Amino acid sequence: MTGGEGRSLDGIGLLQSLSEQERSRVVESCSWRRYGAGEQIFDRESDSNDVLFIIEGQVRVVNYSASGRETAFAVFDAGKHVGEIAAIDGETRSASVVALKPCSIASLPAERFRQLYEAHPEIAAKLLRHLTGIIRITNERIAELSTVSAVQRIYRELIRLCEQEADGSEAVIDAMPTQHELASKVGATRETVARALGQLVNTGVIERRGRTVRIRDFEMLSDMADPEGELMPKGI
Repeated sequence: MTGGEGRSLDGIGLLQSLSEQERSRVVESCSWRRYGAGEQIFDRESDSNDVLFIIEGQVRVVNYSASGRETAFAVFDAGKHVGEIAAIDGETRSASVVALKPCSIASLPAERFRQLYEAHPEIAAKLLRHLTGIIRITNERIAELSTVSAVQRIYRELIRLCEQEADGSEAVIDAMPTQHELASKVGATRETVARALGQLVNTGVIERRGRTVRIRDFEMLSDMADPEGELMPKGI
């Protein structure tokens, strides 16, 4: 399906600098599709190099080892985009993308995407900031894999996910990932994640209610996440 009446890219952050007319022209260049939760949007072997704009829903960027073990790179919500690397360099996909929630996706052909950022320096600048952010996060995770234990990587991910309270003593994660998702993200097993979270609950460092996690002692968690600190709850 092509873009038409009722379709909009107004919520896409990368395109905010475009005028309404310019965004309408991009809409007309897109194809549109819905995906169910758990459905693969594209895999790393795909010949497609379109850029995908997430209109509704949430997606996860993942890779798989030869043994089938999943490693998650990032989760993107509505308003974000994925797939720009293959669109820029013309090579195959560097990862797979899976719908975490039911999604509405607008796909923009690579050639049209290149025309867009070449004609609009403000889009090119946003794209550069986005890509450098990916490089920084990737470098940090690579360093963690070689210097930090699996349990401490779990602690660090909890810190990344939380919103800290004003007084700095507590922090909250409103939408805690599943144990599988957390394990995939930090390069650990689900069992290790379950054990680490259980110990944090037992020692009073965190409190869990459904998908909400309250970090009761943020300072303690930070010390435990420090590879120099060696501050671990008993039993881990």
